[in-house]
Amino acid sequence: MRKSSLFSPPLEALWYQGASLGLVALSASAALAFAHQATGPAIAEAAARDTATSLAQVLPPDFADNDLLKDTISLPMTGDQPLTVYQARQTNEVRGVVFAVTAKGYGGPIRIMMGVDRSGRLLGVRVTRHTETPGLGDKIEFAKNPWIDSFAGKSLESPPPARWAVKKDGGDFDQFAGATITPRAVVNAVRGGLELFAHNRSAMLGDDHHQLPLKKEPTS
Repeated sequence: MRKSSLFSPPLEALWYQGASLGLVALSASAALAFAHQATGPAIAEAAARDTATSLAQVLPPDFADNDLLKDTISLPMTGDQPLTVYQARQTNEVRGVVFAVTAKGYGGPIRIMMGVDRSGRLLGVRVTRHTETPGLGDKIEFAKNPWIDSFAGKSLESPPPARWAVKKDGGDFDQFAGATITPRAVVNAVRGGLELFAHNRSAMLGDDHHQLPLKKEPTS
């Protein structure tokens, strides 16, 4: 009969340890799966509420009578992820759309939700996610500064293209003291979103049934 050395555990001990580790791993996987199944619907519901709030903030009151969360189209973007477009309807007529664009801010990506009417006029703009510097760049949040409301009513013609910039760059939009990069990025992204709408208006409004890949405009 083979004897165990002083430094090598018996085969029975090795088997037991392996089985124990496998059981622990299986239990952990089962616990994670259960937690995901239990919290998944709650997380999805919270995300839907946040999106609904953002949609309401970029549209005038009573602008639409449909459920925008359920009235969406997904349009292909050239070399990028599909774009989700929320169609705002009144008595079944599409009066405008809401979609998101992304800017490259000082601290990282800035996600921007923007509402546009059929003519290409901005109905409203809100920043929904960012990592900009507190006390400086975070003034792009409506809760901390009304600056973001300055986009409402603007279009690619008003102001003219050359004036779509912060005042430091010769444009019409204010910047923040000590934080020019952030508002500059937002202005460029919103202008890019309007250009995106202008080039793909029929597809975004649902008038173009042959949905070709959208032309993507630079946002910053």
